[in-house]
Amino acid sequence: MRHVLFVLFLPSAAFADPTLECWDASSQVEIGSCVRDAEARVDKAVEASYSLAMRAAKELDDITERLVAQPALEAAQDAWVAYRDAQCEAVGASFGGGSGTGIAITACRVDLGRARVDQLLGYAN
Repeated sequence: MRHVLFVLFLPSAAFADPTLECWDASSQVEIGSCVRDAEARVDKAVEASYSLAMRAAKELDDITERLVAQPALEAAQDAWVAYRDAQCEAVGASFGGGSGTGIAITACRVDLGRARVDQLLGYAN
């Protein structure tokens, strides 16, 4: 049931290249706007799935009477955010400062965010 909630946050072609999902855009500016919209949806899905995972971690900590799952998940999420940012900056750098740099960075963030939602939902279940 939890997975159903997240389908609402993701575009219909959830695993396609975010730039290809913007196929009907007629300019680079429109593609950039479309990919930024996808990133906003993915950010909401990451936030919601992280919340579910944290609830599951709290339940585990309560059952085991040990406070380890929540801090571990928090550390993992912080590390993931740092990785996502560094990885996507590296992707952007590979464009050599060209006009597609921003779109590439944003598309990378969408791809990695979608993968993170799956990871967090797996933890929550």
